[in-house]
Amino acid sequence: QVQLVESGGGLVQPGGSLRLSCKATGINFSIFSFYWHRQAPGKQREFMALITSPGSTNYTDSVKGRFTISRDNARRTVHLQMNSLKPEDTAVYYCGVSARGREWWGQGTQVTVSS
Repeated sequence: QVQLVESGGGLVQPGGSLRLSCKATGINFSIFSFYWHRQAPGKQREFMALITSPGSTNYTDSVKGRFTISRDNARRTVHLQMNSLKPEDTAVYYCGVSARGREWWGQGTQVTVSS
């Protein structure tokens, strides 16, 4: 059973930073690509960032230059460093992986950007 557990969300002021973490178990972590998506109230879930097994990254345009995805294979953890946060970044953030013929998602972590 693949399990993904996100952490690190919270309330932050505009312009602030947060670092999300996603710990994965049940798979050979180092060979898989992982991604972060988010879902704001009343909106569809949208792609944020991807990191491949060798460490290549890809971002949606709205977070380029502000968000950084990284991985620590030894700790089986993927991180999303979020800087210069804006109110429109408020959402539930989900970590995901495609493995064993399906997508797996964590329970999500709430990020709220507000003064």
